[in-house]
Amino acid sequence: MEIIRTYGNIIKKYAPDHPLAAFRMIKAGLALEQFRSRNLADKKLPGAYQYLNTYAVGEVLEALKHPGTSVWANIFAPVELLQCFGLHSLSIECLSSFLSGFTIEDYFLDYAENEGLASTLCSYHKNFIGAIDSGIIPPAAFAVTTSTICDGNVNTFRHLSEKHHVPSFLLDIPQCDTPDAAAYVTGQLKELVSMLEDTFHKKFQPEELTAVLQRENESKACYERFLKHMQTHHYPSTLTLQMYMLFASHMNIGTPEILHFYQQMEAEAAAAPEFHGTNILWVHLLPYYQETLREYFNLSDNYQIQAIEMNLDYRTPLNTEHPLDALAEKMVQNIYNGPYERKAKLVSELAQDLHSDGVINFCHWGCKQSSGGVMLLKEELDRQNIPLLVLDGDGMDRRNSHDGQIRTRFEAFLEVLRQRKEEA
Repeated sequence: MEIIRTYGNIIKKYAPDHPLAAFRMIKAGLALEQFRSRNLADKKLPGAYQYLNTYAVGEVLEALKHPGTSVWANIFAPVELLQCFGLHSLSIECLSSFLSGFTIEDYFLDYAENEGLASTLCSYHKNFIGAIDSGIIPPAAFAVTTSTICDGNVNTFRHLSEKHHVPSFLLDIPQCDTPDAAAYVTGQLKELVSMLEDTFHKKFQPEELTAVLQRENESKACYERFLKHMQTHHYPSTLTLQMYMLFASHMNIGTPEILHFYQQMEAEAAAAPEFHGTNILWVHLLPYYQETLREYFNLSDNYQIQAIEMNLDYRTPLNTEHPLDALAEKMVQNIYNGPYERKAKLVSELAQDLHSDGVINFCHWGCKQSSGGVMLLKEELDRQNIPLLVLDGDGMDRRNSHDGQIRTRFEAFLEVLRQRKEEA
């Protein structure tokens, strides 16, 4: 970790006056991480997670190397369409997490706040804005986001698109789940396709989208079977790799590589040994760097995160005969769209299906929904007698995380779970 911190300090030293040198160092660091994950991974790490680690780092590196074929996107954007144009999706959350991995997030956060951005804005968004506005990360060729859940997404994409002259498209997702709402989104998707054709000078091929959705359906079916194994089996991971799951479930869903990942993960979990430790269902983002949580969860034989609900925000198979309509329904019916009770119900059902010992909800700094809806989640889980721990912190800004407070509450929660097991 000290080596990474030293490397990050060098990047920050060059950043103000030599942004290109800082950018080259970021790309070099990602290339080294890709080599490490491919050739020097921990032997306890399942092969599928090693594959995902290497793939995810490689995708971010390719997007940074080739901004002319990269697209800024939020995690609810229809990335399936972008794949049909041979484009790399680069999300706010993913890039910000990687920059935090270099321990350089403070530089970009301060840069954004010095521009006038509010300190209460989500740190993922501030980090992303600071990285682009500072001139270190080059602008993408296109941007697409949705109105789903996060008001910050809309304003962040608007700011960056206008300032850096990046063509952008906002998908307005109605809160109500009706045929008219889905048809409205389908119409917007057709407009998006037309704009992508004009921007990248390539004709959209509907059969390519059908193939993407078929792979997406197969991937999700593999994941559902994997989760059944996670009721009783041990499949070690790390906090970082749990976050990498968003590459699989969202940013690159439908690619052949991600289908391979899910197939490998399912097969490995089926052959994995039984688990007799503590199973946790996680809600929302993970503070991957947090010392106490790393100590307990990373490649642990005693504690494991079975799943994160964000990876299961839409579980219905997509209708491959009407692919644009299917993508519209996926966005309208997403559990993060509409009333929070839908998300609370999903978490409750997952905890029961997975036989989770407890649920942890992480309230990320600046994210209104994760903290605003937590009492509704507590009420739902209380009805099912499922223990819930609510942790407050920051998913990527180390300055907003207090390990002592998290350790005290987390270890007290584990004691509650231990006592419940003894009494059962």
